Amino acid sequence: MKFKENFRQLRSWLTPGLGVKRWLALVLAGVTLLGVGLSYYLLDFYRTAPETWWLPTLSYLALRFLPRNLRIIIFGGIGIGLVAYGIWGLNRALLRPFMRSGKPIVDELTQYRRRGQGPRIVVIGGGHGLSTLLRGLKNYTHNLTAVVTVADDGGSSGKLRESMGILPPGDIRNCLAALSNNETMMTQLFQYRFSTSDGLEGHSFGNLFISALSNITGSFEEAVAESGRVLSVHGRVLPSTLHNVKLIADMTLPNSAYEVRIEGESKIPAFDGHIRRVWLEPNDAPAFPPVIKAILAADVIVIGPGSLYTSILPNLLVADLLSAVEASRALKLFVCNIASQAGETDAYSCYDHLAALESHTGKNLVELVIANDCQDATLPENTTWTEIGDQLSGDRRLYTTDLLDREHPWRHDSMQLAQTIMDLYQERTVPMG
Repeated sequence: MKFKENFRQLRSWLTPGLGVKRWLALVLAGVTLLGVGLSYYLLDFYRTAPETWWLPTLSYLALRFLPRNLRIIIFGGIGIGLVAYGIWGLNRALLRPFMRSGKPIVDELTQYRRRGQGPRIVVIGGGHGLSTLLRGLKNYTHNLTAVVTVADDGGSSGKLRESMGILPPGDIRNCLAALSNNETMMTQLFQYRFSTSDGLEGHSFGNLFISALSNITGSFEEAVAESGRVLSVHGRVLPSTLHNVKLIADMTLPNSAYEVRIEGESKIPAFDGHIRRVWLEPNDAPAFPPVIKAILAADVIVIGPGSLYTSILPNLLVADLLSAVEASRALKLFVCNIASQAGETDAYSCYDHLAALESHTGKNLVELVIANDCQDATLPENTTWTEIGDQLSGDRRLYTTDLLDREHPWRHDSMQLAQTIMDLYQERTVPMG
């Protein structure tokens, strides 16, 4: 039975339309000619063969009228050429469905192998900042793990969280779209929001897709994994915890020492006040085990960019996740936002961002702070540049460079940011001199 099954699979390669039979025939013809050329080294059967009517014809086809060494060169050269050309064509036929148009196979294969051997990078954050970073890093490595918060309770994610009892899929959707090999179409599809459909208004297709998969597979984490396979994603997107956590903030009113408590990630930036501290309830939610494993095995851990209090810190407030980051021997980087975010980091400097991070996680969590030093653009109204801050000037941890996206100056340029991170990693791993 096993022999019949193997034979059936072998025969299926001859199915019309696959585009491989012609190349297999060329390889077979090339091997035959190589065999003929090799035979001249091993035997000369024409001298001893009996005289028959077909012998002159066969001798003519075998080029017996040419010198022996010339025949070997001709048959061997043609055979090698046909085998090489057949293998080349066969590879093209097999790889064509996976190639980008206009790019040579060797370039595609080289880049794929290089990215497969790239450093293990864990990025921690959420929102558009994280997806921007992933969009650049995927050009350097396939060994990416994005850790996103599950404290989101607004918009489409909040509605699905409340009605279906699943974890919010919004940030996960953004990261999956950013990591997709076919990002142009997938981004449009996954980010598409229904605007006129009764009952679907405000929902994005990607959120509904992940929610549906959660019901089909029976678990949110499996739904995220299946979504990654559907989108041909290289890398993983993992929730920081599988528990239903809520983000809570203590905030002070403007020009007042009076303090209020705000519950809910979506309500915090909407409240007119200054954030003093944030925490999760329950505060003992365990981290998702694959996240811990990825952090401890990482070569680089990148914290940010993204909303400081509502995207980045909710991940690090998971106690054992933070402990894993502290214990990891990876290069730990903090990417500071380019511009302020209304309701969260109004008038914050880079030093203020780092101080808020360390007040929640402890001192010296990161080794380097990456900040933008270019302000050659016009920001939207009510948005200000993130200055370095006098307290951070001269700090050995600070690394500044031009990271500005000229089209969206409040965001990072994904390729420039990724290149900066890879350069810093290479400086650490390649010994000087």
